[in-house]
Amino acid sequence: MEKIGVIGMGAMGSQIGLVFAGGSFQTIMVDQNQERIDWGMNNIKKLLSRRVQKGKLEQPEMEKMLSQIRPVEDIHELKNADMVVEAVFEDISVKREVFAELDRICDEKTILATNTSTLCVSEIAAATGRPERCIGTHFLIPAAFTPLVEVSRGLETSDETHQKVIEVLKRCGKETVTVDDAPAFVINRLYIPLLNEAFLVLQEGIATAEEIDLACVKGLGFPLGPLAATDASGLDVVLSCVESLHEQLGDKYRPAQLLRKLVKAGHLGRKSGKGVYDYT
Repeated sequence: MEKIGVIGMGAMGSQIGLVFAGGSFQTIMVDQNQERIDWGMNNIKKLLSRRVQKGKLEQPEMEKMLSQIRPVEDIHELKNADMVVEAVFEDISVKREVFAELDRICDEKTILATNTSTLCVSEIAAATGRPERCIGTHFLIPAAFTPLVEVSRGLETSDETHQKVIEVLKRCGKETVTVDDAPAFVINRLYIPLLNEAFLVLQEGIATAEEIDLACVKGLGFPLGPLAATDASGLDVVLSCVESLHEQLGDKYRPAQLLRKLVKAGHLGRKSGKGVYDYT
């Protein structure tokens, strides 16, 4: 296991690539066009530069990590990868299309991993002819610095595939928990409803956004309040996760109307300049 591919160079995909580069893997990162590739590489360089400025990373280490990354537009560059992680939008049809294409392109020994946070790994794997070599690797935000990865085995994931993926993640300095292939697994089954509930509390006027976030940071020990965290992740991404839970598990998980309203208005968080908070 020396060559790892990553599909998608958005906020999540670019950080996942950084994780593998930090583990000294040859990391091939793929996105649709040069503009998206440039955005992803700039994001990686900013993250690393901040670490250097804070004294948490030496300049030679930064340069070594960057040298491990090769960004490309052509997905066929992944044909000889030992493992490929898909980090595209949280949509089952899109993820199945990516897995089907990777199945056609990649060597039969290549492990295919999905970074889904709420969807069924077995259903995604069923789009391939190698379900035993498919697995879920749910990286948490921020993926580059959060110490845990949630690993989910599909119905047919082999013990060999599971063990190899655990070894890769450990080499990257990550701890892992292995969970069943259930909607949202463990972390998001607990966390996504909390984010949604924060919008309901805000919607009902119980407290301001600042007070809700401060209560969670100072009272519950969160590193970032739920509304600020949603802005960082993207309100559209969080809404998609809540909708997935709602569809799979029922009305208990119905999205807050305020969350829907903000997304419809294009207030998607930091990436759009405005979400719950104004970043302009």
